[in-house]
Amino acid sequence: MIKTDILIIGASIMGLSIARELHHRHPELIITLIEKEDSPGRHASGRNSGILHAGFYYTPDSLKAKFTVEGNRLLTAYCLQHNLSINRCGKVVVAKDEEDLKGIYALKNRGDKNGVELQIIDEQELSQIDPNAKTYCKAIHSPATSVVNPKEVLNHIATGFKKNINLLLNEKFIKREGLHSAVTNKNTIHYRHLINCAGLYADKIGHQYGVGKHYTLIPFKGLYIEYKDSNFIQKHIYPVPNLKNPFLGVHFTKMVDGRVKMGPTAIPVFWRENYEGLSNFHPGEFFEILRYEAKLFLMNSFNFRDLAFAEMKKHYRKYFIKQAAHLVKNLEEDKFGNYLTPGIRAQLLDTRTMKLEMDFVVEQEETSTHILNAVSPAFTSSFSFSKFIADKVEKAM
Repeated sequence: MIKTDILIIGASIMGLSIARELHHRHPELIITLIEKEDSPGRHASGRNSGILHAGFYYTPDSLKAKFTVEGNRLLTAYCLQHNLSINRCGKVVVAKDEEDLKGIYALKNRGDKNGVELQIIDEQELSQIDPNAKTYCKAIHSPATSVVNPKEVLNHIATGFKKNINLLLNEKFIKREGLHSAVTNKNTIHYRHLINCAGLYADKIGHQYGVGKHYTLIPFKGLYIEYKDSNFIQKHIYPVPNLKNPFLGVHFTKMVDGRVKMGPTAIPVFWRENYEGLSNFHPGEFFEILRYEAKLFLMNSFNFRDLAFAEMKKHYRKYFIKQAAHLVKNLEEDKFGNYLTPGIRAQLLDTRTMKLEMDFVVEQEETSTHILNAVSPAFTSSFSFSKFIADKVEKAM
């Protein structure tokens, strides 16, 4: 039996950040992280776009708004302090018509309330900061939006752990055993408090502890295509999003090395690690997720039917590319290259209302804390979010 003060499930950006924060506060605590893969961040964290969001998409009373602004500042400072790759190129949000102009002002209003540095600029000002960006009348400029290399950040945090933090790889949580023990594929681990940062499986683990019983995760696949011209854009270029759903729409991103990619999709898939073809196929997940997605489709909850049709069409390359054509003045289709590493967004669904959870969701019971919904901008928010979780854990212990 392994004995530890804190057991963290999942060496994601969230799990690593929480371990780091708790160690800073209480260096005497024994902290054990278990990760089912052979390295940290093999799923959502390591497949993340790397964008450090500024924090203007989120309603002012949300946890996302609370943590993103500070998280951006903290993670930017961390990268600069440790000489990690960061491209501080900034971002523009552009409009395509009169209706989008309302969205521009709505985003600026949210940004002001959240304390985000933003400017509304006209077409001439936009052309000065990014000659190829295209908008209708007005756009938003967000200088604080940047991009990092997610795997580099994850590995730097993980390799920087000091005494009393143990990272166990290829160690998969199997089940809860009693009040203070967990069984893995290799060990029984006795803990004082458990923190569930299991991402795609956070809901399943939470259910074993009696929390989040009315939640389930619905996976959405994100695909990106590389654009083979690093001078194509100077800023990240995003459309005005539909603020009623959690997806930001197809956009152009400057990667940390200056290369450009377009995406992502938000294609509903049928098992949790459904990255490519039949890889990682899980029959039980397939039938469970199919049942919920069929129900969402029939009810058309949060316009799921329309979303599903629109997203499935993005499997067709020309249609996918067309979705971003209005963001720029000049686009050469033959410069689009290969699809890049796909990711899965673990989006929480409330089975009572059949609506997606728009905000972070955290629940606790006597000996455990469960991060049930940690979708974008969780990577950006991780250092700030980890303080919030550490506060909760301190009170529970």
